[in-house]
Amino acid sequence: MDDTTQTSPALLPVGLRDILPPEAELEARLVTTLMDRFAAHGFERVKPPLLEFEDSLFSGSGAATLEQTFRLLDPESQRMMGLRADTTPQIARIAATRLGHAPRPLRLSYAGQCLRVMGTQLEPERQIAQAGIELIGVDCAEADAEIILTAIAGLRAVGLSGLSVDLTIPTLVPQLLSALPPGPRHAAARALDRKDSAVVAELGAPIAATLLALLTATGEAHRVLPALQALALPEKAGAHIARLTETIAILRAREPELALTIDPVEFRGYQYHTGISMTVFAKGAQAELGRGGRYFTADNEPATGLTIYPDTILRLAPKPALRQRLYLPHGSAPETAEALRAQGFATINGLAPVADNAAEAQRLHCTHFFQGGTAVALT
Repeated sequence: MDDTTQTSPALLPVGLRDILPPEAELEARLVTTLMDRFAAHGFERVKPPLLEFEDSLFSGSGAATLEQTFRLLDPESQRMMGLRADTTPQIARIAATRLGHAPRPLRLSYAGQCLRVMGTQLEPERQIAQAGIELIGVDCAEADAEIILTAIAGLRAVGLSGLSVDLTIPTLVPQLLSALPPGPRHAAARALDRKDSAVVAELGAPIAATLLALLTATGEAHRVLPALQALALPEKAGAHIARLTETIAILRAREPELALTIDPVEFRGYQYHTGISMTVFAKGAQAELGRGGRYFTADNEPATGLTIYPDTILRLAPKPALRQRLYLPHGSAPETAEALRAQGFATINGLAPVADNAAEAQRLHCTHFFQGGTAVALT
């Protein structure tokens, strides 16, 4: 076989990568910190499987993940399975089945990997780490605010500051556009997505005036909220604004310094969300740290949740100090190694005698070596 046709064993599919030291350990520590913070707020951890039968994986809110899900035939049952592209629908299934009789509200957390058929231009990765929280069984502003505040607490615990939350109502625009015929409805949706006020204005009154007002009502919550409250909206749309107002009041009372923005016409990427939704950012960074919102489980139970993206956070959060690596010469006593580990070192045992312990420690990327009964730092 021609060498040019052989595939390198290091070549991976597009959007997949190996995570090497020290990044893998840094990610593990970050996820542990997040999960500890979520647990401190009363969210209990669950662990759904990577694969499920597609009829359960795509039920309820899971239907929105169909196009992004890898599917395969189970040789045991001869039924089709899907490899999860998002964890939230699985949590909804667990709540409706395994925990169907548990007291409400349920507070559940999770952490794991997801695989998607396609990445995006901004986020080409197809294997994505997720850590999240779901609050299931109640539909109130207190629950919406709790999800946001718990996520913020987790992000602060890993060292992030200058956090902001962008609040949206993904169902607001579709509800308003439902009065239009299909053609103008789709054109208006595209125009709102592009923030194209000229096209929106062509729709005519009264809906054009309302949509143009929504387009301008984007930005800091303290400025935007009064403008939204002043709009004459249909009953369902008005109820969303009332819920948004109540949620923001709770957030301001408990976290007055938290930056809040509103984008009432944003609805991309919220396929299964039914109410107040949110995206978390950090000052100076365009990447999303987390995203979530209100939805219904497969058995029509109200829920809200927020998914955090550890891969993104890892690029922005301060890096914690890892254990310093100490080279132990061949033949060192086990109790010596144990004492050094108790001091916080990661001990690297010499498996054979060497002429120069310091040189061997440096070759193995150690920070110290053991000599004369003490840990000696490499210079």
